[in-house]
Order: sequence, then structure tokens, then C-alpha cells
Amino acid sequence: MTKIKQVCITGAGGFIGSHLVEACVARGYKVRAFVRYNGRSNWGWLETSQALGKIEVVAGDIRDYDSVASAMKGCDMVFHLAALIGIPYSYVSPLAYVKTNVEGTYNVLQAAKEQGVKNILVTSTSETYGTAQYAPIDEKHPSVGQSPYAASKVAADQLAISYHRSFGLPVRIVRPFNTYGPRQSARAVIPNIIAQIAGGTKELRLGNLSPTRDFTFVKDSAAGFLAVAEARGLYGEPVNLGTGTEISIRDLVGFIARLMNVKVRVVEDKARLRRKGSEVERLVCDNARVLAHTSWRPQYDLERGLKEMIAWVKAHPSFFKADIYNI
Repeated sequence: MTKIKQVCITGAGGFIGSHLVEACVARGYKVRAFVRYNGRSNWGWLETSQALGKIEVVAGDIRDYDSVASAMKGCDMVFHLAALIGIPYSYVSPLAYVKTNVEGTYNVLQAAKEQGVKNILVTSTSETYGTAQYAPIDEKHPSVGQSPYAASKVAADQLAISYHRSFGLPVRIVRPFNTYGPRQSARAVIPNIIAQIAGGTKELRLGNLSPTRDFTFVKDSAAGFLAVAEARGLYGEPVNLGTGTEISIRDLVGFIARLMNVKVRVVEDKARLRRKGSEVERLVCDNARVLAHTSWRPQYDLERGLKEMIAWVKAHPSFFKADIYNI
């Protein structure tokens, strides 16, 4: 009988992390969910997850080597998702992103090296590419840190690659494009648009409408993480996860408004604009590598994913404060 794999997931209480926990449980893995310690013993989105009674939850801090190493003991596989992800706040406190995203990744890699973990998946982001210099963007595209957040993730990726090349650590890097879906922060553009409309406003306050993005539904992203982790090869190199289609924020607003059967207008909110030179104008994924090496295929088109997201936002009105912009 094949031994059931013990996996550790950092950032397990977060948006993508909680969905990945559920996907791993459904796959039959034993899951140790590493969540950030707090005095309320609150485990984020795992609090209401159907997987809660089937997993082991461990609280700690990704910036603390001891708690990370302890959480990883005895694990066959590690999914590293813990990170600071808000781009606007990275302008306020770049050092927080270095400590969390770079040092946190170091803690995972070093603990994996010392413990002989055989399978490590580090989470990157399409923001590491910056504005597309060609499209669609494949994994050979140059890295450009257009925000402190992006720079911290570029550094984390390079650290992971260095551990593979220097120490033979079996690490893979999964690079999701813009993931959206239930449990996503109200700060993100899709839930923000939906929440404003659901709150009754006909005048949306948004930032730049011209950038294009490749949006991937969160259940597809979680499935992609598993597919890459279970693939043969792909060590020491990034693997894009995206649909290969793009839409501008302006067209996205129109699409959501039509699905919600309302007419809206947009007012530019200067507080929501990225710093000059920092805005990533175009992101669209070349997903040829993941399609060639795994059986993963996106199951959600944008309309299906948005309908599910609209229903979720409407069912959780207290989660969103649509009139407040939280960086």
C-alpha cells in the first residue's frame, strides 16, 4: 500500500492556501496547515472550511525559522504560499515584504534542505515579469520588479533556484497569474467591483482601467499547484499558471455589470492608482509549459468564475466594506 503523503502548506489560512488545503484533503493527503500565530487562535479561512476537522493546524510565523522548521518536520511535500501580497502596502513598508517574502522563503528552503524534504513548491507571481515585453509571457521573459512586492518575489524565486542549483534541493516554482474567486481580499479588483455594485452604487471608484490581466479562477489555481507538485521534472524552474486570455480592467467592469444586470459609471480614485512607473500594464500567460508537463487544464472560463464569485460576495456582505479603500 502506498504511504499517504504528509504535506505542509504555509499560508494555509489565506485565499489560495485554504483552497489548496481542501484540494489536498480531497486528494487523500495528510495536511499540516501552517497559519500565522495570533492571540485569538483564528485560522483565517480555515475557520469555515469543510476540511477543518480533517487537518492538523499549526500556528507560527513564516519569519521565524524555528516555527517553520518545526511545522515541516516529517513532511514529504511542502507548499509554500505564506507571503505579503498587497502591492500598495509594499510602497508603505518595503522592508516588511523583504522580511516576509524573502526571509520567509529562506526559512522554508533551509528547513527543507536540513530535513531532506523531497518535494518543495514555492509560490511566485506573474508580477515578477512586470509589463509584458512580449506576449503571451513565457517563463523566459525577463524579471522586472516594478514594485517592492514584485522585487521581493523575484528575490524569493532566485533564492529558490539557487538552492536547487547549489544544493540539489528538489524545488519547483509555480507562477500563477491573477487568481480570483471566493475568499479573496476585498482589496483585489474583482471582489471590489462586485462588492461596490452589490452595495447599490452606480458610480464605481477604481484606479487605472487600461491594464490587462489574465484571470484564473482559484479552484483552477489550486489544481495547478497540485499538478505541478505531482509532475515529473520541472525542478529549479518557474511554471506559469494562467488561461492564456486577457481582459482590460475597463472591459472587466462592463462584463461584471452585465452579469449583475446593472449600468454603472467609473470615477477615477487617485488613491487607487499605482505609483508612476510601477503599474504593470499588460499580463497574459503563455501556459505551454504546464500544459506539456501535466494534465492540468483550466476548467473555468471567466463568465463561469465571475458568476460563482458574484454569488459568494452577495452571500458574505459583512466581509466587504466597499466604501473603504484598504491598501
